[in-house]
Amino acid sequence: MAEQTAQAQGEADLIEIPVEPFEMKMGPSHPATHGTVRLNLKLDGETVLSAEVEVGYLHRGFEKECESGLYYQAFPYTDRLNYVSPMINNVGYALACEKLLGIDVPDRCKYLRVIASEASRIGDHLTCLGACALELGAFTAFLYAVEARESAWDILDSMCGARVTCNYVRIGGLSGDVEPEFPSLVRQKLADVARLQKDFEDLLLANPIFRERMEGTGHLSREELIALGVTGPLLRASGVPYDLRRVQPYLVYDRLDFDVPVGEASDNMDRFLIRCEEIRQSARMIEQCLVDLPSGPVDVDDTRFRLPPKGRVFNRMEELIAQFKLVTEGPVPPVGEVYQAVEGGNGELGFYLVSDGTGKPYKCRARSPSFSNTQSMPRMVVGGMLADVIPTFDMINMIGGECDR
Repeated sequence: MAEQTAQAQGEADLIEIPVEPFEMKMGPSHPATHGTVRLNLKLDGETVLSAEVEVGYLHRGFEKECESGLYYQAFPYTDRLNYVSPMINNVGYALACEKLLGIDVPDRCKYLRVIASEASRIGDHLTCLGACALELGAFTAFLYAVEARESAWDILDSMCGARVTCNYVRIGGLSGDVEPEFPSLVRQKLADVARLQKDFEDLLLANPIFRERMEGTGHLSREELIALGVTGPLLRASGVPYDLRRVQPYLVYDRLDFDVPVGEASDNMDRFLIRCEEIRQSARMIEQCLVDLPSGPVDVDDTRFRLPPKGRVFNRMEELIAQFKLVTEGPVPPVGEVYQAVEGGNGELGFYLVSDGTGKPYKCRARSPSFSNTQSMPRMVVGGMLADVIPTFDMINMIGGECDR
């Protein structure tokens, strides 16, 4: 009896010391943060209590740079917004300028812009999927994805001579036409992508470790995604078929037959599978464009907006004057404002331009998908495990250049 009393007294004397959450700073230079970004995490053991995404480490001042130069001088900056799919950025900005100027480009230019955009989208998705595999330890699968991405970039290389920062699109057209052997080269490269993608998927989707890391992690309901302004594969993985190529067609997307893949679980595995299927749909669209590719010019024949051919500049006074005015003053749109959105690799990419009647934009605003999508991450990882942060952030696919405008 005395021993029991002593034991009870000892238990009463014990003082419970509160334990503070463990704070972890991941990044900004971390091998698993999928970019130059910092994640401020609070953990209870391995469970995530709170998460904060800190961007701003790649700030380039995109919007102010565009406002300090002529309209056509912004294309090298758009390349660097999403440096994994620069062609889509070029196209989106060009369409905004052309909407402001009230011009329509030739059909051949439209088809080539679609081919460039979809080849760029393939490269973007392969980079995202390959990086996800690498950061989960699947190095071999990463090599398959990178090799496939090189084939997609070969298509861009054949169009403009560049692979990453392309600067191919112009206001009113393109920097140049493609060679006669272009269709056969594209078909060969798409076949290489399809072969490598199959190997890549076979390696990962049959791997139980990979599936356990992806399935059921990073879940967020479609209502929350919509409230946060999330678009692209993240939103489509929740079952919402929102794709600007379908709901607000531009260029020649309304003439193409393609599917908009959607998921159900709204987890990391669905996002992975959505991107895999979108690669196949992009290849399908490119093939249709090659079949329907018309002949003709790739530029508008209007020297107020597009530089005249050099042969005419060197031999005609009118074209020389037109080039001089365009280079020194730029294309001059009427006073007004426009918003033009395209379907980027990660969602809705929009450009808002305000004209004051001069050759420089009074206001240039980019609605970049990564900025909106990244704010959803804390809700996706809170309550999950620390290990789930990596695949979740991979599938968000944050691009620093888009967030840090």
